[in-house]
Amino acid sequence: MNRWVTRYAPQIAEQAQLRKRLTASSWRVDETYLKVRGKWTYLYRAVDRDGQTLDFMLSERRNLAAARRFFKKAIATNGVPEKVVIDKSSANLAGLQAVNTILKFAGTGDIIEIRQIKYLNNILEQDHRFIKRTTKPMMGFKAFHSASATIAGIEVAHMNRKNQFDNDNRSPFQIFADLAA
Repeated sequence: MNRWVTRYAPQIAEQAQLRKRLTASSWRVDETYLKVRGKWTYLYRAVDRDGQTLDFMLSERRNLAAARRFFKKAIATNGVPEKVVIDKSSANLAGLQAVNTILKFAGTGDIIEIRQIKYLNNILEQDHRFIKRTTKPMMGFKAFHSASATIAGIEVAHMNRKNQFDNDNRSPFQIFADLAA
């Protein structure tokens, strides 16, 4: 079963990113910790102001390069947000400032408003709870690639539960089957 998850979950997650509903332009971005091979890794996550999952990425490091990579991925799939709420993490701040610099030189006229207000990230912190509750009984992961794939599957199931896909009166299983097809 785990081999199937490792093989097919990233493909299903890719389809889910393409088929999800449009999201709000105000994002909340944060990272949480997961154990892989007995070491802490960082799960970057973004949700919109309504709690809809935008994107996620597992990283071995919590630094500027990882933050830039995450923002590049999130903006590529969801577009440029108007506002992003982050915690006091200097890596996330530097990553967003780098994105703003790129947007400024590109001449798009879109500059992301960066807000570092602690209580506005409560939506995201509560959303982390679901991931932690699912991964805690697993007692960590043995390999980074399998952890990344498993997290992708968990996130897609969570997105399905939050009705982020056009369901047209279909059951969650039918929606999942469409993503897998």
